Amino acid sequence: ESPPAAMVEVEKSLRSFEAESGHQAGDEAFAAWMDSRDTLRHFREMFHIPKKGQLPPTNKEVADLEEDCIYMTGNSLGLQPKRTRELVNEELDKWAAVGVHGHFEGARPWMPIDECVVGKCAKVVGALPEEVAIMNSLTVNLHLLMVALYDPKPGRTKILAEGHSFPSDFYAFSSQAEHHGLSAADALVELWPRDGEHTLRTEDILAKLEEIGEEVAVVALSGVQYYTGQYFEIERITAKAHEKGCRVVWDCAHAAGNVELRLHDWGVDGACWCTYKYLNAGPGGIAGFFIHENHWKQGSAPLKRFAGWWGHEKDSRFRMENKFVPSVGAAGFQLSNPPVLQVVSLLASLELFEQTTMQDLCGKSQLLTGYLELLLKSQIPAGTCTIITPTDPDQRGCQLSLLFPGVAANVQKALEARGVVTDYRAPPLRSPNWKNIVQLV
Repeated sequence: ESPPAAMVEVEKSLRSFEAESGHQAGDEAFAAWMDSRDTLRHFREMFHIPKKGQLPPTNKEVADLEEDCIYMTGNSLGLQPKRTRELVNEELDKWAAVGVHGHFEGARPWMPIDECVVGKCAKVVGALPEEVAIMNSLTVNLHLLMVALYDPKPGRTKILAEGHSFPSDFYAFSSQAEHHGLSAADALVELWPRDGEHTLRTEDILAKLEEIGEEVAVVALSGVQYYTGQYFEIERITAKAHEKGCRVVWDCAHAAGNVELRLHDWGVDGACWCTYKYLNAGPGGIAGFFIHENHWKQGSAPLKRFAGWWGHEKDSRFRMENKFVPSVGAAGFQLSNPPVLQVVSLLASLELFEQTTMQDLCGKSQLLTGYLELLLKSQIPAGTCTIITPTDPDQRGCQLSLLFPGVAANVQKALEARGVVTDYRAPPLRSPNWKNIVQLV
């Protein structure tokens, strides 16, 4: 097979930079030269980066404790923006100073606090502001989407999902099927890679939809697969699912802030994401929720929903009439008032995203990930590890998952001793193709 065009372009760029800089890609001087011409390099100074000596696993015998650590686990928890503490403290000070009046006073009144992040987050995921709500946590939002979009009927009851969905997603899909009186084992159709492969082929997903699409009520997949780092072809899969009469829900936990998304333009029915990974909102941060305008604009059939008072339209919310009138768009799916401290923690990060574009961030991501891949292939002896993340830059974000047969835990321990923060994951019991891996993000 010919290498993917995007992969060829990244490698071509790196070789061109070698010639321009006068350094080989494996030289530290080349990395320093690349840093010096990086137009996004100033963003590094806007985050707190732990020192190696602050990290419990660091070994002073092999690491300089005063150096910044090498943080490669943004897929688990993003680093803290330096402005986060300032914004959170402003709200704590307001609470101390004016109490309940903070709901209506100050630069960011608490009553509409989510309005300061909804539009910014919509830009990151390629949505209209009215299609996005910032609320709850990831799995709660996934359940709310399934309530709205999973409507099994006789002959169309299936949920098409990855066999190795993130466990919380799998639990959500199973319990949703059972909530409708169905057997989860019968309702869930699992997609697995071919024997000897690590990632799902788009052609196989489309073929499965062609085969059983009329039986599928909802397709529920990850934007970026948490284990392998595969970025699914959302537009193609969504279009095929719609062709077969299915609705589509995407868990974008590992995609939001990592890859370029166009949820509105691609016609995605629903999506959700967390904000503590690539969106740097802090541990357990508030989550995102997307519902396409096709499902709530004038003339569309109303969706089922679980209602709460914060989803009631704003002008009459406090009349307390016990007659639910939903707000227009995603806001109508809100349940409770959003936690203020979590919202402003997210705001600190989104202010940084507003200073650039996802296109520029992803351009750097492709180059940086391609550079890491080049170093791994050129400096680690063949057969030591396998990169199970797709080689095509258009089918991955900024993650590389490395399979080290039998020694992954030892590799991670050695990296962590040197102040390199990585993720380690054991394989799923039902996937013989996958082994213990180390993730570099």
